[in-house]
Amino acid sequence: MTAAPQSYPRLVWQRFCRSGLGLFGLVLLVLLALCAVAGPALAPHDPDRRFAPFAPPSRLVIADGRLAHVNPAPTGRFDPVTLEPLRSTAGVAPGGPLHLLGTDRFGRDILSRALVAARLSLGLALVVVMLTTLTGLLVGATAGYRGGAIDRWLCRLIDLVLAFPQLPFYLALGAIIPITLGATGFLLILVAIMAALGWAGLAREVRARTMSLARMDYVRAAIALGASDSRIVLRHIAPNLASHLLVSITLNLPAVVLLESFLGFLGLAVKPPLISWGLMLQDAASFAAIGTSPWILAPVGFVFATVLAFNAVGDALRDAVDPY
Repeated sequence: MTAAPQSYPRLVWQRFCRSGLGLFGLVLLVLLALCAVAGPALAPHDPDRRFAPFAPPSRLVIADGRLAHVNPAPTGRFDPVTLEPLRSTAGVAPGGPLHLLGTDRFGRDILSRALVAARLSLGLALVVVMLTTLTGLLVGATAGYRGGAIDRWLCRLIDLVLAFPQLPFYLALGAIIPITLGATGFLLILVAIMAALGWAGLAREVRARTMSLARMDYVRAAIALGASDSRIVLRHIAPNLASHLLVSITLNLPAVVLLESFLGFLGLAVKPPLISWGLMLQDAASFAAIGTSPWILAPVGFVFATVLAFNAVGDALRDAVDPY
């Protein structure tokens, strides 16, 4: 007996499971999604509650046969170079507030803020990528299928967007957007700008793919049978672009996360009271702060894990979708 034919999604999943790095990235994505969904519930403290500023991470110890934590206390001495107070756990009794990643300059727990910030950082990246994907798909498929003057004008629009100097424009956001604008309004404008500048690369790829698909026999047959342009694009061309779009989404998401972190570090992405990983990295803008309190770089670990996870899944998914 011959085995029953397997569906295309099942074949893609089987190829994906052969990649150990891809599975590792998938597990990381599940953990990050859990942080984004249940971050406030998982946070050990209120993200805005204030403790001792720049408190180092709590040290885990075994006390009376069970796991406990000790918070380093000031010794009354100061570093001769930085003049920062020196801390030690000698003679300190276990207990007190638990800070696994320490506190920032305002005494807020870094782990709690990082877990809460995951929702905004990942959600912003997801919204931007969805907008850029829809725009790139619409423009690219229209240009590739219709051709002629429409194709030429849309290609010039794509070239214009790709040639636009994005970095200087982002740096000028602080002067363009009014200071009195609230945090939510600033965030919406940022999402709109990132989406408006990020769709052109995908549109060019979709255009080339659509031009190739439009010459296939089944598309020519649909045209001969009198099918409308919208039906041909939605029923015959778009499904064949799905795998390419899926890979593109997984590879574009980490780029947006990195961009938000970079802009947040410069103070151009998210404004308080909202919290993002990029905003948390503003405390690391001073070399002196990094030297005396290196734990303030903890949000970099979340950004690194996110980029690694999406890139690993994207590479494995690309190989699974097109193994040749």
